[in-house]
Amino acid sequence: MKREYDIAACSGKAIEVLAGQRIEVIDLEGGQVVDFFAENLREPEEFLSPGVTIDCNESLRLRVGDLLYSTRYRPMFQILADTVGEHDLLHPCCRKEMYDFFYHNGSGHPNCLDNINQCLGESRPVIHPVNLFMHTRIKPNGDIAVLRPLSRPGDQIVLEAKMDVRLGVAACSVAESDCNAGRCTPIKVILED
Repeated sequence: MKREYDIAACSGKAIEVLAGQRIEVIDLEGGQVVDFFAENLREPEEFLSPGVTIDCNESLRLRVGDLLYSTRYRPMFQILADTVGEHDLLHPCCRKEMYDFFYHNGSGHPNCLDNINQCLGESRPVIHPVNLFMHTRIKPNGDIAVLRPLSRPGDQIVLEAKMDVRLGVAACSVAESDCNAGRCTPIKVILED
């Protein structure tokens, strides 16, 4: 069985996924970052952790075959396919305060923290998602730079759920920088048994 979810630009959606199901995340128009967050379906205090994923994989990069881990060091997802190969494990969700800090326009600005919290019915103060398709360059001196995503129209990543989860997925709302190639566009998620 296949289910498709269209996520409009600058919005989010909650999706329940059972262990063994495949999740295909598609950048429809190219250059769009996807904030990908998940929590254990029955115990939401266990959730996806980019930090633990870095620790377990001993890498700042994600590759086909890698596992994404929860805050309890348990596998939540495995990457089955990836046409881009460039994702970010460092940045938290954009939020009002971030827009105020960098662009002085946070009031009323759509943001991924609010979008994911709203779709999950929660109020987490900070969410660290896996930022699919986000292109962050780490320089030898430790500085970082956010560059235009490498994803093109139709590019995708496919993951298999390793536990029952509830996803909170957002099409990132940053149009002020190269993060989303200067514009925000929709994404699609396909769930398949």
